[in-house]
Amino acid sequence: MRFRHFAYVSLMALALAGCNDALETTQIDLSQVKNKVEQPLPPRILTEMAAKSMDRNSPILIRIFKEEGQLEIWKAKTDNRYDKIAGYKICAWSGRLGPKVKQGDRQAPEGFYNLTKANLNPNSKYYLAINTGFPNKYDAVNGRTGTDLMIHGACSSSGCYSMTDEQVLEIYAFARDAFQGGQTGVQLQAFPFRMTAENMFKHRTSENIDFWKMLKVGYDNFEVTKRPPEVNVCEKKYVFNQQSAGAFNPGGKCPEMSAPPALTAALASYDKTYDIAYAKASKQFDGMAWYDPSEAERKAVVAKSRKGRELAYAPTGTSLEAGRMMKVADLEGMTAAKTATTVAANTAAGSAPADASATVKAADAAIVNPASVPVPTPSPISPTATALVPVEQPQSVELAAKKPFWKFWDRN
Repeated sequence: MRFRHFAYVSLMALALAGCNDALETTQIDLSQVKNKVEQPLPPRILTEMAAKSMDRNSPILIRIFKEEGQLEIWKAKTDNRYDKIAGYKICAWSGRLGPKVKQGDRQAPEGFYNLTKANLNPNSKYYLAINTGFPNKYDAVNGRTGTDLMIHGACSSSGCYSMTDEQVLEIYAFARDAFQGGQTGVQLQAFPFRMTAENMFKHRTSENIDFWKMLKVGYDNFEVTKRPPEVNVCEKKYVFNQQSAGAFNPGGKCPEMSAPPALTAALASYDKTYDIAYAKASKQFDGMAWYDPSEAERKAVVAKSRKGRELAYAPTGTSLEAGRMMKVADLEGMTAAKTATTVAANTAAGSAPADASATVKAADAAIVNPASVPVPTPSPISPTATALVPVEQPQSVELAAKKPFWKFWDRN
């Protein structure tokens, strides 16, 4: 009898341990969904919530990793620390690794965004959508432009993070339940990749490396505390978990600020481990760097999956599937060749391209002919939802108990 009980407990533990992986693909019959806006989370997720001491309406956090093609939902437990509750494979994201800079560049945003209930779009023609809040204060003060950048269904992207309809149904439900529980701001963390020492070394030659190092500070704060960092902007840069009596002015000088001693000590310990791992990566990949594939190259990898689907279905594949490590000299030569091709294309046209998307297409043509790649449909937002989405969102994320972040940090 005791053996049977032990076997049952072991089986249940194994099932729960595999839940996060199982959520990579959802199994929902959309034809049976009567009200997509109020569709409850499936029993398997509720079961794991209970196992992890999470309330159905507790706060959530969304993390996106472009290179790996992953969107994760993290949820607060009873101790106010967050744990991963669901993971989804992103069906399509456009552009390459790197932040969105201007309207028309087809880039999906990278950075820290605050989502309110107004960011939910139940009327999206792409099933359901959540506005990312781009441009935020950092984007705006740095002159970055773009609108209506979403997390939505339909698996078709033009600057958005596009999921399948089944996936976005669950993601939307997570956000809806959290807002119903009193959360006023859901933090969205959008990264180019998991910011490990190995990945940072592999991407050290990228023109975006300084921007990514800044994002990594926020990434590290979350890794150490398992709580959304408090985000502010001053001197046109992000700052994380900083206490200050003065105000944070995005374009002005940063006020005198400091981090809680306990957090500073924890980050110092984290950095020591990181430095050791970075040194190891530098030896392992000496003289090598990562080649970031174009959108066209990523689409080519998953082209077979489009057979039998509607034209609008346009998965992009992941950078890990289409990218590769290269000798730095070869990578620099390839980059120079692409730049020359872009300049030649612009010169042949007689003038600069009308927008950044023309430059992106010309650059991609140097490696893969995108003529056979279907053009994604426009970024989704219904006319009725436009007024619901705020132009700019505040950066601070309000936690459920409405305490300053350092109070949470001091609590064990």
